[in-house]
Amino acid sequence: MKDAAMVNVREKKLGQATRDAYGDVLVELGRENPDIVVLDADLSKSTKTAAFGKAFPDRFFNCGIQEANMVGIAAGLSYCGKISFVSSFACFLTCKGYDQLRMSVAFPSANVKVVTSHGGISVGEDGVSQQSIEDFALMTALPNFYVIVPADGFSAKALIRQAACHKGPVYVRCGRPKTPVIYDNGVRLQMGKGSILEEGKDVGIIACGLLVYEALQAAQILLVKGIRASVVDMHTIKPLDTDLIENLARKTGALVTCEEHSMYGGLSATVSQAAARIHPVPIETVAIKDTFAESGAPEELFEHYGLTAKHIVEAALKAVQRK
Repeated sequence: MKDAAMVNVREKKLGQATRDAYGDVLVELGRENPDIVVLDADLSKSTKTAAFGKAFPDRFFNCGIQEANMVGIAAGLSYCGKISFVSSFACFLTCKGYDQLRMSVAFPSANVKVVTSHGGISVGEDGVSQQSIEDFALMTALPNFYVIVPADGFSAKALIRQAACHKGPVYVRCGRPKTPVIYDNGVRLQMGKGSILEEGKDVGIIACGLLVYEALQAAQILLVKGIRASVVDMHTIKPLDTDLIENLARKTGALVTCEEHSMYGGLSATVSQAAARIHPVPIETVAIKDTFAESGAPEELFEHYGLTAKHIVEAALKAVQRK
């Protein structure tokens, strides 16, 4: 059933960046729960954890530019009963802290929430050193981790609140730019359950993050062409909502996955694996090919690397033709 909290997206309305939403909800959570502690790697102004540090200086730790040590400290605090939130840029934290994420957090299933900013290529002009295109693959490979990608500010707040209540490790990718508004304030989402935003019988479009808005725009274009598309915000890549995947595959007979990530190891990989196991159908992928991205404005990069509504429409038409 179509989510009642979805707003009309025919006109693009920009809301909060998901990193800003994280900063706001983190302060709210800090007031509600004195066991929450926050760690950052000298990027608190960019990750938006600075607000928590100002409100709760005794529970905020700037660990400097040493992501691996920061993860270890966060794990240690979690062993003492704290709920540790650890933040940095997505590429820095997942790549530089991976051994500690693996052995100190994932293996003991520590109660650590890894919330990163600057995910994907929408970082823009900062270039390849700060554009994370491999974080989904890295984090879904770690046992016990949930992997979450909010589509807008309101969904980020809802999902991060759930992450705080979940006992165990969670990875949340937030982004730098302001996001198109998808949901209303106070939306109720559930980790591990995709959100159906549009209903259609001809093709199922499964997207996450900034690609959710592009998928909704693509559905409107496809409708003019006589193709009715279902659109799903698959905000939880792991654990994947396999029941929804099966129902969508049976209903539409063709799927398209859309993500601001490499085509390897992310949403496409998990959805394709699930569909192949439970109900095989033609699947097309909208994602970054086997390449790093250049420096440029986010909208220019999305066009260059094939991450726009136009590219989703092309993929959907191919998937439908392959039925």
